[in-house]
Amino acid sequence: MTLPSVRGLVPPKQINVMAFFDGQNLYQHAKEAFDYYHPSYDPIKLHHAVCAARGWRPTLTRFYTGVPSPIEAQMWSAWWSNKTIAMKRAGVHVTTRPIRYRKEETIGPDGKPKTITTPQEKGIDVRIALDLVSLARKKQFDVALIFSQDQDLQEVVQEVLDISKEQGRWMSICSAFPTSPTASTVRGIDKTDWFPMDKVFYDACLDPKDYRPATRK
Repeated sequence: MTLPSVRGLVPPKQINVMAFFDGQNLYQHAKEAFDYYHPSYDPIKLHHAVCAARGWRPTLTRFYTGVPSPIEAQMWSAWWSNKTIAMKRAGVHVTTRPIRYRKEETIGPDGKPKTITTPQEKGIDVRIALDLVSLARKKQFDVALIFSQDQDLQEVVQEVLDISKEQGRWMSICSAFPTSPTASTVRGIDKTDWFPMDKVFYDACLDPKDYRPATRK
């Protein structure tokens, strides 16, 4: 698939690529595609692997995720805390938002009252979009590599291309995502270049560390 770009603008010989990870979105789609029940990917490895496949130069890796409340999900709250600390130490720019919870009262099959708690991630896609626009204006990348299938992000693609036209400088956006026969969708973000990642590619970029909190004896 041809990289979306402004007609008449020529890409530089060395294409600098900044990665933007929607952490929870990538985790959910990898879970569906590969049956992984932990966000076991290494963002830097994935960033570099996609760039190596395309002949691009990787620059900064940016990671965005909602973090569960320790009251609602103690293990996952600690897991993400440990993971984000490790990513920051590795040089990843990390942005987090607290996950909010919607509670709904209903009646269970046994006829007794039951509370259903639904986690809701707020503000991540907006933060990614704002950073994409800001960093495009600051000429921080040639290609924005987005690890997400959130179609809400397609709205920012034209904005980046408009900035490219204003600056007279080639820029584009690529969407990387897990794919398999069990994937819920085989589409990247609309209006972007798609980079589907099969299990072999994805498995070469796993993080072997276990970020679950140690169990006290």
